[in-house]
Amino acid sequence: MPLQVSDYSWQQTKTAVFLSLPLKGVCVRDTDVFCTENYLKVNSPPFLFEAFLYAPIDDENSKAKIGNDTIVFTLYKKEAAMWEALSVTGVDKEMMQRIREKSILQAQERAKEATEAKAAAKREDQKYALSVMMKIEEEERKKIEDMKENERIKATEELEAWKEYQRKAEEQKKIQREEKLCQKEKQIKEERKKLKSNSLTGNSASRNLAAKGRNSENIFTEKLKEDSIPAPRSVGNIKINFTPRVFPTALRESQVAEEEEWLHKQAEARRAMNTDIPELCDLKEEEKNPEWLKDKGNKLFATENYLAAINAYNLAIRLNSKIPLLYLNRAACHLKLKNLHKAIEDSSKACRIMKRHLRLIHPTKLYKLMLRRFGM
Repeated sequence: MPLQVSDYSWQQTKTAVFLSLPLKGVCVRDTDVFCTENYLKVNSPPFLFEAFLYAPIDDENSKAKIGNDTIVFTLYKKEAAMWEALSVTGVDKEMMQRIREKSILQAQERAKEATEAKAAAKREDQKYALSVMMKIEEEERKKIEDMKENERIKATEELEAWKEYQRKAEEQKKIQREEKLCQKEKQIKEERKKLKSNSLTGNSASRNLAAKGRNSENIFTEKLKEDSIPAPRSVGNIKINFTPRVFPTALRESQVAEEEEWLHKQAEARRAMNTDIPELCDLKEEEKNPEWLKDKGNKLFATENYLAAINAYNLAIRLNSKIPLLYLNRAACHLKLKNLHKAIEDSSKACRIMKRHLRLIHPTKLYKLMLRRFGM
């Protein structure tokens, strides 16, 4: 049973009430203060103090100071007036209970409003932070795009400058060739003039000069032909489509009848195998091939779709459980998904299958296979 505190003292002004509540051995940690507009309660075991205030107060700005076995309250009035007493008089138990319940509801509503306001402020802060991050990312993306564009422009300018340099070099070479040809023509003309003006020279000398002139003319025509040769064609790609073949040999070297018979037997064997697995009846023919399923799982693994790759390997293992590579690939998928126990289990199965195959091979045959494998 708590002890009601009655030996308190209070003073007032028109705007505030100062309440001093003596509590022996009061501690901040063990003291519970509940205050609303019209109700004040202090619970500090084994002491209890209740006051149904004479007029409403501003409970948000009111203060309480605990220390030296005393609690001092500073209660600010909502309306400036002098109170006749600290608590209202003539209040029965039902009225007190209604005031308590009303005060508790007001406190709950305020706490709810404060929680909602805090949550709204937190959402606004998150929204602002998200907008800032998006803005920063957009600026970074724009910066990277600008850098790429500048590099592209720089590379284009360098390429154009190199092309211009090559073009000028070709033009310079062409001008030099033309100048050399012009000089040779001038020399030939001068030599012809000398031959015509010199009448004392012999026929042999004239024939030699004529031959020399013809040779120079031939050189001139050859140079002109070289200049008129078109440039090499640009490099291109030629697409070649091959006829799809199940067997690696070419169609002209294969025996069609025997291949068709072999494929028919393989289809019959797979069909007989699929009857044991009812859910495989609706699959396509290629989906019932373990090798095709293994390649499909490898492609899904490369795209980081590990769950779909595991499903492909599971179906391939159900079709043929003696291929160790299927277990190894599935173990890699489990390793990516952090399923360590399953990865260890699949790796162990693959090791057991490989050891079983190695025991079935004769040592001499295994030695020959190793020599062939390493080219010895």
